[in-house]
Amino acid sequence: MTRQLPPIHDHSADAIAKRLQQAKTPSVLKDLVYGGIDGAVTTLAIVAGVQGAGFSHTVIIALGLANILADGFSMAAGNFAGTRAEAEDVARLRAIEADHIQRAPDGEREELHQILAAKGLSGAPLEQAVDAICSRESAWIDMMLVDEYGVSPLAPAPLRAALATFFAFLVAGFVPLLPYLLNLDDAFTVSLVMTFAVFVLIGALRGVWSLRSSWLTALETVIVGGIAAAIAYLVGGLFDA
Repeated sequence: MTRQLPPIHDHSADAIAKRLQQAKTPSVLKDLVYGGIDGAVTTLAIVAGVQGAGFSHTVIIALGLANILADGFSMAAGNFAGTRAEAEDVARLRAIEADHIQRAPDGEREELHQILAAKGLSGAPLEQAVDAICSRESAWIDMMLVDEYGVSPLAPAPLRAALATFFAFLVAGFVPLLPYLLNLDDAFTVSLVMTFAVFVLIGALRGVWSLRSSWLTALETVIVGGIAAAIAYLVGGLFDA
């Protein structure tokens, strides 16, 4: 089942300029979804495992909080390092292309010529396009990054990605612990219900940026979280205190 495409957006000159400017800001959608799902899944897995082993609420809270802070920071740090490596790779390729343009401009121009020809340009329009792009080195390099190396010229933002991951992990990770922190009756059942509600919410939000139905993305997220919780609970039961 697929979603209906949204209404066509404004194509006035001002609206187009605004959208193009916004497109230069790296998205943190992947980091928010990644951190949120992992925070809810891993904390619920700990809660389910410890509950299955029969330990007290105090142990569940202690291990849950330790997971939220330590694993959340670890994920954020790992995402920072990975995203920074990606950004540095873009910077390296940009430097390589700038060097090639300086040392072998004719060869680089021929590469651009073939790239644009493959896109359907020919004759005078092709030569004019090559001249126009070559007149702006940054635009020239951007095109080479996309068509020669297959990478986006928009370098990701490591700190923004790490903070988004940690924030999402922290918020979603606290949900399975709330019933224990509030000392609610049948805390484990309440924790399950609340966490699966988070899975549904994250999955539905994923659907906003997907052509698939929000119900399908929500169901997919619930299945992943449910399997993780079930495995943790069953393993915890093997060590029943």
